[in-house]
Order: sequence, then C-alpha cells, then structure tokens
Amino acid sequence: MTPVQQALLVLLIPLISAVVIALFLRRRGGLATGVSVAAAAALAVLSLGLIFGGTRFESSVEWLRLGDFSLSLGFLFDDLAALMLFVVSFVGFFIHLFSVGYMHDDRARARYFGGLSIFMFSMLGIVLADNLFMVFIFWELVGFSSYLLINHYHEKQSAADASKKAFIANRVGDFGFLLGIILCYATYGTVNLGELRALDESSAVVAASAIPLLLFCGALGKSAQMPLHVWLPDAMEGPTPVSALIHAATMVAAGIYMLCRVEFLMVPEALNVIMWVGTITALYAALCAVAHRDIKKVLAYSTLSQIGYMVAAFGLGSMIVNDGGPETIIEAGVGAAMFHLTTHAFFKALLFLGAGSVIHGCHHEQDMPKMGGLARKMPITFATFTLGVFAIIGVPGLAGFFSKDAILLLAYQNNGAVFAILAISAVLTAFYMIRMWRIVFFGEARSEAAAQAHESGLSMTVPLLVLAVLAVIGGYTAVYGNLAGPLANLIPHSEAAHGVILVTSLAVMLLGGGLAWVLYRRPDAKDDAIAQKSPALFRQLVALQRPFDAAYGYYVAKVQQRFAMMLNFFEKIFLSGVIVRGAASLVGLVGLGARALHTGSLHTYVYWFLLGVALLWAIASGVLF
Repeated sequence: MTPVQQALLVLLIPLISAVVIALFLRRRGGLATGVSVAAAAALAVLSLGLIFGGTRFESSVEWLRLGDFSLSLGFLFDDLAALMLFVVSFVGFFIHLFSVGYMHDDRARARYFGGLSIFMFSMLGIVLADNLFMVFIFWELVGFSSYLLINHYHEKQSAADASKKAFIANRVGDFGFLLGIILCYATYGTVNLGELRALDESSAVVAASAIPLLLFCGALGKSAQMPLHVWLPDAMEGPTPVSALIHAATMVAAGIYMLCRVEFLMVPEALNVIMWVGTITALYAALCAVAHRDIKKVLAYSTLSQIGYMVAAFGLGSMIVNDGGPETIIEAGVGAAMFHLTTHAFFKALLFLGAGSVIHGCHHEQDMPKMGGLARKMPITFATFTLGVFAIIGVPGLAGFFSKDAILLLAYQNNGAVFAILAISAVLTAFYMIRMWRIVFFGEARSEAAAQAHESGLSMTVPLLVLAVLAVIGGYTAVYGNLAGPLANLIPHSEAAHGVILVTSLAVMLLGGGLAWVLYRRPDAKDDAIAQKSPALFRQLVALQRPFDAAYGYYVAKVQQRFAMMLNFFEKIFLSGVIVRGAASLVGLVGLGARALHTGSLHTYVYWFLLGVALLWAIASGVLF
C-alpha cells in the first residue's frame, strides 16, 4: 500500500463507519458502538504507521473545473500534518473508548457514535488537505458534526439552543474565512498550500494584509476567540466525551492548525492583531473560570484561555536571536503554538474525561460545591485528574511546564505587555484549577450524590491512565523529534531569559495555587469562598460572563430581527403585492376583457372583423405607421 493510499484509507475509515451506522445500525446501539470504536482503533493504528513511516508527500487530483477555475482534492502530509494527525487519531481513539462506558445506558448511543465518526472524518480532512478550498469543505463539515454532537440531548431546550448558538457563531467566522480564501485566489491565482508557499514575496499586493486577517476569522469561530467565544461554554450541554473531543484535540485546535498552515501568508500587521486577540482572550477566559461552579464550564473557560495562549504564541511570530554571528530569524511562533496544542490535547482531554468520570460517579452531578471527598471514593480518577491539574498549571517536569514556558519565553523576548498579561493569566489558571481540585476531591461529601460516588469501569479508567502518562512525558521534545526543533533552538541563545521564565513560572504557580488552597480549606456547598470574602469582586467576576451574550441578544432582538421584519414588510408589499399579485391582477383584467369579447352574437363578430380589416388596411397603407 502506497502512502497516498494509506492516507486515503485513514480519511475514509471514519466515513465508512458513519455511513454503516446511519444506514443499518440506528436502532442497534451496542453494534454501532463496536463499529465506531473499531474504526477509531484502526484509524489510530494506520495513522501511527503513516506518521512513523517516515514518508512525507503531496498528491492531488482535479475534482471540478469551471472554465479557468479548477478545484482539486489532495493530501499534504508533512511534519505539521503528522503531528496533528497523531493528536486527532490518538486522543480521538481514547475518547471513543471512554464513551463506551459513559454512554452505555444512553438509548441514542448509535446516533452518538455515528456523530463521533463523522466528526473524526471531518477533522482528518482538515489535517490532510493540501489546499484552502478543501480545508473549507471539511471546515464546514466539522461545524455540522459538532452541531449534531452538542445537540445529542436535543429534547433539552438548553442543548438545542447551545447547538444553534455554536453553529451560528461559527458561520459568522466562516464567512470571513471564505472571503479570505476567495481573496487569496483572486490575488495569487491559487489556494494550493504548496504553491502559495513557493510564491515569490514580490507577487504580494495590497490585499496581502487583508488575506491573513480574513483567514483568521475562521480561527476566531472554530477556536472560540473573542468576540466569537460565546458558543464554547454553552457547548457543555453535549455529553462530556464530546466536550473532551471538541475542547482538547479537534475542533478548537483546528483554528490553530489552520493558522500554522498559512503562516507564510502572514504579515506583521496581521500578526500583531492576532497576538492581542489571543492575549486578551487568555486573560478574559481565565477571569471567567475563577467564579464558575459547573465543573465542565470551568474546563471550558480554561480551554478558551489556553487556546488564547496558542493564538498569542502564533501572533508573536518570528523572533530575532543574536548568537554571536549574523542574526538568525527563527520562526518560533508556529513551533510554540503547536507544541502547546499537543500537550494541551493530552492534559485537557485527561481533565475533561476525568470530569466525566466524576460526573458519572456522582450520578450526573456537575455542581462542584455539591461534591467533595471523592479522593477516597474514586482513587484512579483522583490520581489521574491530579496529574492533569499539575500539568496545566505548569508543575516542573510535566507537559504544560515545557509548552507554557515556551510561550512565556517568546512573549518575554518580544513584547513585555503581552508577557505580563499571560503571566497574570497563568496565576489565574493555577488558582481556578487548584480551586476545582480542592472542592471536588477533598473534605467531606456535601451531597447525597457525592456520598454515593463510585469509581468508573475499565473502559473509562484506562483512557485516563494512558492520558495521564502523556501528561507527564508529553512535554519532552524528544517525543516529537524535529517538530520541536524551533523550540529547542531557542535554548542556547538566552540563558538569562530562561532563568527569568523559570522563576516567573514557579512564582505564578505557587501564588495562584497557594491562594486557592488557603481560600478553599473548607468549601461550602451554598457559598463560594470568594463570595464570602469579597462579595463585590465575586459579582464582578460572575458579571464578566454576561456582556457578550447580552450584546448579541440586543443585536438579534433590536437590529437583526427588526431588519428582518422590515424586509418581510417590503416583501409582502412589493414582491408579493405589487409584482406577484399586481401582475396576476393585470392578467386577470386582460382575461376578463378577452372573455367579454366572446358574446356568441354573429353581429358582434362581424363588427370586430370589419374593425380588424380597417386596422390592417391602415397599417399596410402607412396611414398609422
């Protein structure tokens, strides 16, 4: 089997699984589960063979031609695609495996696993695509499949609303993304990634600044950056494994991956905008997470913050390092963003699945103050969740320590204000994660659900154990080989900077984590510790989550809906009234007149005949015309 055929098989396996489930297994949940999990396992095995086979290739075929325009479908499999393929296939398989136990009693699990398969197919299409049109096709399929998965519990109004919100918010960003693709084609005559990279910089025109910003609109939606971040917390209405799939390895990571794919189109002005959007999102989301009670929504805001870190890292772009010789430009933004994307996929999937295990063990209770004492009742979940918490807050030696510090290093050497804001965000990350850990697992059970909690089964604990191992070892650059090269190259050049980053990292971790540990010594099921100490501050933190929804709600109700009502009015008056009904009335009048001519009287017909002859004579003789 050639590498191209292997890549095609990797892409088609989840599609075949989804089609089989949709056509034949909609009422056979157990068999549908087996088909989907088997497809995910086969996908992971084939992906590993493709990744470590050493072959990197590019191949495409023409799919559609309209005049001079042609649309090709093909594969671009380089080191970047190999890393993303590993993340999607490997983490995706363990989310499938976890779902076996979590969704065991769900009557609609056939639909659920079919949705997982089509989601995997859509993400793999983005990973392997060799041109922006193909990326966009699968980009929209990701939006469609995420809508299905978030809306799994469609009988709940909140789930239906959340899925529509996610779908619409992503369409807003995708419209800008599509405009960017069209402008790219109009400017350069191609959207093939290899051809775009090979273009001489002198071919760029004025539109070069608009193209990357329009393409970034797609990342604003998929990666939930401000101001299109509002859909992500609400997406927690879906099953917890779906939350892990969307927030860890796939959907929110798609925006970062797309940016890294088109980094050669970036210009300094665009990078500056991207950097600040990511930085502000990282801080805002961290502040929102501090005051939340729902365990899944805390992790959702945490994802927003961590994705903001990745976007900021990408926006920091290239850096100039003087190693005693000529200045060397090292493209470290892509390396730092993808490095954190990879480690984040491991420990955030671990945290979401750990939260799913807690929710399952507590009989679907999600309110953290109603938990407590779970460290003794769920020891495997506690141990693995603890490693995930330590990884995300940056405990030395764990995955997050390496990738987060790489971003802080970039910020320290390029932009002091960004460095300060990201450091504050790191303090908040340590605070809300230790707060969650302390409330959920320590103390005494604060509800009947927590008192009756139990450890999850093997299908749910095995993925936790594997992901916990990756949360420990995932930060070592040897795991990713030359993909971490840009980061490794930074180490020898600025030992003083590394010292500052190490001290900063330890200080923010101890400050945020220590403060949370002290404040939440005795968690209260009725009131939060911050609300007890500073009610005004707590109200402000809670209120942070509302302005964007309120603004969008106002826009929809007062602007969009009224504009729609105005269009409806004009449609009824002019289109339906004047044009459609007016034309119909005119035809009706003509018909009435024509019918009036048919009297049945021979004398009348003779008069009309004579009138016609007179008119014909007048026209023929030139009297009238």
